[in-house]
Amino acid sequence: MSVAKVAEIIASSEISFEDAVKQGVARASQTIQGITGAWVESQKVTVSDGKINNYRVAMKITFILN
Repeated sequence: MSVAKVAEIIASSEISFEDAVKQGVARASQTIQGITGAWVESQKVTVSDGKINNYRVAMKITFILN
């Protein structure tokens, strides 16, 4: 039997939402073992002088407990 846990994280990128997701999962995997999935809960951009300067995603990471 496996027991899973969910952690909520926020990641950002200057490139794209997809890059923010990739960076978030990569960073989470440095400290969380057994990641089995992730889903994006929300997306947001920050704007300066009429231009997007940051893409942000709020994600939930699922991992199996040892």
